[in-house]
Amino acid sequence: MKILVTGFDPFGGEKVNPAYEAVKLLPDSIAGADIIKLEIPTVFTRSVSVVEEGIKKHQPDVVLSIGQAGGRSSITVEKVAINLAEARIPDNDGEQPLDQKLKEDGDTAYFATIPVKAMVNHIRENGIPANVSYTAGTYVCNSIMYNVLYMTHKSYPNIKAGFIHVPFSTEQAAQKPDGIASMPVETISKAIEYALEVIAKNIEEINESMGTIM
Repeated sequence: MKILVTGFDPFGGEKVNPAYEAVKLLPDSIAGADIIKLEIPTVFTRSVSVVEEGIKKHQPDVVLSIGQAGGRSSITVEKVAINLAEARIPDNDGEQPLDQKLKEDGDTAYFATIPVKAMVNHIRENGIPANVSYTAGTYVCNSIMYNVLYMTHKSYPNIKAGFIHVPFSTEQAAQKPDGIASMPVETISKAIEYALEVIAKNIEEINESMGTIM
């Protein structure tokens, strides 16, 4: 099995993005699966083409994208992406779509095709806070999740895909107001590794409530 793991570059004035910093720390093999790491731009348009180039080059079985959700206090595995781009701030190329569809011929929403609750459960079992999230937002994170799932539905039906949001890193929180939620990059990376173990071992989805993030 090959798993393509993507992480965004810094955006919004931040010097680092814990998404790709954590991805870089992942081992090259997890539970027998080859892990392919790819940094992608925090840009609505270019991020999609970079991921598709990675898919064509590496022919993965799974694409797992990682993004930062500053303010969240746990690892949040996303369940659904919506066909909407609404950018509060410009992306790294200055794009700022407002109330736009991501794909005119796309469904209103796509659900992740990875075992979301099983991933959350395994992360929790290893002592790291994690929750299911039912909103990936409307910024570039939702865009890449939606577009990758759109691609898998339209062109790559054998590829599974999903998205994980991670908190600010401790390094970032040191420069922010007191009380902002954060997590060490090393812990974030271990959480992603535990999530990847579930995917690599083909662990079945859990049919029970795991707690939610709205």
